[in-house]
Amino acid sequence: MRLVVEIMTGALFYVDVDDNATVADLKREIGSQEKLPVDRIIIILVHHNENNNQSVRLIDDRGLLVDCGIRDGSHIHLCFTPVDHDGGSPNHNSFYFTLPDSLFWYGPST
Repeated sequence: MRLVVEIMTGALFYVDVDDNATVADLKREIGSQEKLPVDRIIIILVHHNENNNQSVRLIDDRGLLVDCGIRDGSHIHLCFTPVDHDGGSPNHNSFYFTLPDSLFWYGPST
């Protein structure tokens, strides 16, 4: 299946994966195609409903894309785990960023 991938700058590219691909397969394909570090890739799927949009971070690398609601032609968002320049481990449990028409937050509820 062919997916549309959007990065935080708004630039788009396409990636092709098998119909039975996992989240890990998608990350590997994106990393290979775009020369990106696979271990820092975060995939976000935005479900568009009548009343609102819901952003979902795909965290289970073993999960099948079709089980996550991804189909041929799906539009996904790509972002990255921040690099920690202080020598500690980056916080993989929460992130916050904005896109031109979206606001994403993933992390512990306050």
